[in-house]
Amino acid sequence: MLIPHDTRIALDAVVDLVNTAPESEPPADDMEDGLTEGLPDVAALYAFAGRHHISGVGTLGEKDLTAVRGVRASFAEVFATPDARTAADLVNRLVAAAGTTPQLTDHDGYDWHVHYFAPDASLADHLAADCGMALAFIIVAGEQERLRRCEAPDCGHAFVDLSRNRSRRYCSSRTCGNRLHVAAYRARRKEASG
Repeated sequence: MLIPHDTRIALDAVVDLVNTAPESEPPADDMEDGLTEGLPDVAALYAFAGRHHISGVGTLGEKDLTAVRGVRASFAEVFATPDARTAADLVNRLVAAAGTTPQLTDHDGYDWHVHYFAPDASLADHLAADCGMALAFIIVAGEQERLRRCEAPDCGHAFVDLSRNRSRRYCSSRTCGNRLHVAAYRARRKEASG
């Protein structure tokens, strides 16, 4: 699947955003409920925007934090839905509410790409428009099933399966995938020796 650079960047941002939700966090042994908020405050919101090189952020406040968390919840619904029609309806609502204004731009050393958010849009509208359109391209390509959650029983992180044959099952082959493969190997060895 050929994905333009700006769409890939937006997909990375939406996955990271969805994975900041407490319900995406794997349980920790030292925590009572295992749920932590990945965007606990405005400083974390600035850090998120910086990590993803989101342009034109401006001054952020509690209102922005609440709005971004709302967008995050909507994106989580897109990853949870089993069918393209429902995913399309969710994305359509997000993008329409953001007041999209597609425009070509080549800022900050990047080649020409499309921004879907209106000039001076809030961070929540920026994310809803750009990330929503990235998800729209996945759905239009008939690839909605690539929007997945990690199959590791103690994880559940969102990811976009960009493997050639749509076979990726874990958010990370290094952590979740490797851990489960090692556990299965040990179980087979124990069964064979016992």
